[in-house]
Order: sequence, then structure tokens, then C-alpha cells
Amino acid sequence: MPQNPQHQALSSTRRFSLPFRYPFLLAGLFAASTTLALISPHLSPAVHASLEASPKEVLDEAWQIVNREYVDITFNNVDWQEVRYELLSQEYSSTREAYAALNRALRQLQDPYTRFMTPEQYETLTSQTSGELSGVGIRLQKEDDSDELVVIEVLPNSPAANSGLEAGDRILSIDGAATEDMTLEEASERIRGEEGSSLTLEMERDAQDSFEVNVTRARIELTNVYYSLKSEQDMTVGYIRLTEFSAHAAEQMQAAIEDLSEQGAEGFVLDLRGNPGGLLDASIDIARMWLPTGTIVSTVDRGGESIAIRANDTALTQLPLVVLVDGNSASSSEILTGALRDNQRATVVGSQTFGKALVQQVYRLSDGSGLAVTISHYYTPDGTDISQLGITPDVAIDLTSAQQQQLSRNPDSIATSADPQYNRAISVLETDVALRRITDEASEAATQSRVPLRGTAR
Repeated sequence: MPQNPQHQALSSTRRFSLPFRYPFLLAGLFAASTTLALISPHLSPAVHASLEASPKEVLDEAWQIVNREYVDITFNNVDWQEVRYELLSQEYSSTREAYAALNRALRQLQDPYTRFMTPEQYETLTSQTSGELSGVGIRLQKEDDSDELVVIEVLPNSPAANSGLEAGDRILSIDGAATEDMTLEEASERIRGEEGSSLTLEMERDAQDSFEVNVTRARIELTNVYYSLKSEQDMTVGYIRLTEFSAHAAEQMQAAIEDLSEQGAEGFVLDLRGNPGGLLDASIDIARMWLPTGTIVSTVDRGGESIAIRANDTALTQLPLVVLVDGNSASSSEILTGALRDNQRATVVGSQTFGKALVQQVYRLSDGSGLAVTISHYYTPDGTDISQLGITPDVAIDLTSAQQQQLSRNPDSIATSADPQYNRAISVLETDVALRRITDEASEAATQSRVPLRGTAR
């Protein structure tokens, strides 16, 4: 979407705004086992004894995982054994102090995607990837020019929707705390909470006086796929917007493709703008719905072993396809885009994608905190490394700042004539659909010409 990922979040939330840019790709969620037997011999007996007590146990869990799994076996040329000694030789007066030491250690890797998560942050991430959350059901962003906290989307049938909140509303305070100086992360953490609990939001709408809304948090199954059948340029278009690759995304995508196909779609626009990524498996499953054969993605691990993941002849449609991307399309979005482009299955329209070509594994630590570790590097089917560079669209069209703000503040204008990138996608699709019609008509005519005449020979 036109939003900056540093300025958007789904409150309470499935989207967690981090100090670095958010997009990530998860290879899966697995529990990490404690490996305290692997204590290096130069640690003192006192350290051995104190290791059993939290929080050092968690520090060593995290260190062991990075030591065993991290993609760069040089650890960014850091003496990783010495890092462990420093971590476990210190005394910590609180869990927070220990967490801060671990964060300092991980920063030495200079990899923003290998990161520690507090128990609260880990819970947020797992809620996000599960496709469910406990919250009120609003997506937020921070305005660049005013620092206002703005609602950009209200999920249907959510507590926020039932309380009358609307896109474009501004949140002035959360349970009495002013939002002006809050980060998205802070605001999201205040809004999310236990199912059944309530919070008070002070809101502002247009030029009206501010008003308060009491909202009760609920468990929400998130919709990651939005779709509609559109009539554009004398053709029937199936428009699909995928916001994130959650655990439910593939089944929702399948339903969208099948429904739109049954309704008579002649071609598709798949909108991945603003999609920061998500689960690796979801991106592969969705790629196979569009791509009958060919490589989807290749991954290379710390040992240099390469694994190619391929399509499996289970595509749901061969109709013309255009993919919309922007600078906020990252990770799993880039895997899907790269697979469809490199296999000539789709035309890519929009602006340069983010450029994240790393795969993370997420581990749950013994105290409920979490650790995301980069375990491999991925390449598009033609062998391109998109790190930092992203994917260049086949048809490039950038939005001006004014156009981005207009679409952000008026979500209903996305995928309409007021959306320049969507308009260009329709122009491209129109050509592809016209060629498809010609091919289909020629094929039908050839079939008709081969039908034998019935009658009596004389």
C-alpha cells in the first residue's frame, strides 16, 4: 500500500512496528530446547552455577541458537565465543537488564532481522502469523507531517467497527495517555490486550469535537485477502489484495481465485503493495496457485547448501495476471513476485520493492520471550539476489507524495480510477486479455473446423 511501513501498524495487533523496518519472512515457528551442556570450558565455576538461574538461562538459550543456526558462520567477524563469556559473566539485577545485554550482543551481527523479542513482542508476532489477534481491529499509521495517530482501516465486524470507528479517525489518547509522542509500537501495545477487557479511546473526526469510545477487546480472525469482480475497459477483472502471508492467507487466496473464476473473471490483478511478508510456506502455497511449473525460490543455508522449491502442477488458473508492488512489498511478497515474473507468468507493475532476501526462523525461549534468527538467503528463480535492491517492475510507475497521502487517507480509492498504479495495471491487463481472447477464438475455430460432418456418403 502507499503507506510507509515505519508509519503503519495494526493495533493490538497483528502488525508489530519495530525499531527497524518491519518486513520479515518466517520459515516457521519452533520451540527451542535449552542446551546448557554446551558450556565452553573457559567459564568459571561461579558462572556455571549461576547459569541455571534466570535470566542467564535465557541468555544462553539465545546464544546457543545463534551459534548453531545463524547464516553467517563468521558472525560478522565477531568473536561469538567471547560474546557468550561476556553475557554469562555479568550479573543482572533484572530481566530487563539481561534483555538489554542480549540486544547489545545481537546488534554486533549488524543484522536487523536477527532480533530478540520480549514475551509481549513474541506474543504479538505469533498472533500476527496465526492470522488471529486479541484486540479491537484497527490498522494505524503515523502521519509524517503531523505525527498524528490515524486509523487507516477498520476490520469488518470487529469491536472497533461495532463501536462506530471509521478510517480517517484520529486517536488522541488511549486510556487517558496522549498519543502525540507515542511510537506505533507503544500505541499498539496499549491497545491490544486480553480478550474481554476494555479500553477508552479519545477520538477526533474531521472538524468535529473530540469524543470518547469505550471498546471491548475480542478475538478476531483476520482477513488477509480482499477481492472483488470489476468491470474495466470492456473486460471483467478479478482484483485480489493480499495484505500479509499469515497462516490463513493461502486458504483465503484459494477461495478468492475460485470465486472470481466462477464469476467470469478474464484476468487478475494481484495487489501486493504494502505487504511486508510473513510465512514462507504461505508464499510457496500461493505461488503454486498461479504457477503450474518452474522454480519458485531457492534458499542457501550457512553451509552453502542450496534447495530449490518448485511448483507442483496444482495451479488454479492460467488467466492473464498483473502483480502490483511498491517499496513496502517485501520478503514473501518478493518471493511470490519473483516467482511469477521470472517464470513469465505475470507482468509486474508499480515501484521498486523493498529488497529483503533473508529467511528467519523464530524460536520461543523458556521464559516466553522469542528470538528470530536469519538462517538462510534466498534467490529468485533466475538466480537474482534482491538484497537491498528489490525487484524492478516490468512497468514502473511511482506515486508522488501527494498521491500516496491521498490513497492512505482514502482507502476506498485504492484500486479505482483514483489509483494511478492500478490504472496502469489495468492497461497492461487489457492487452493481455485481448491477446488471450484472440488465442481462445482461434483455438475454438480450429476445433470447429475439425468436427466431422454427419451424413450419408454418396
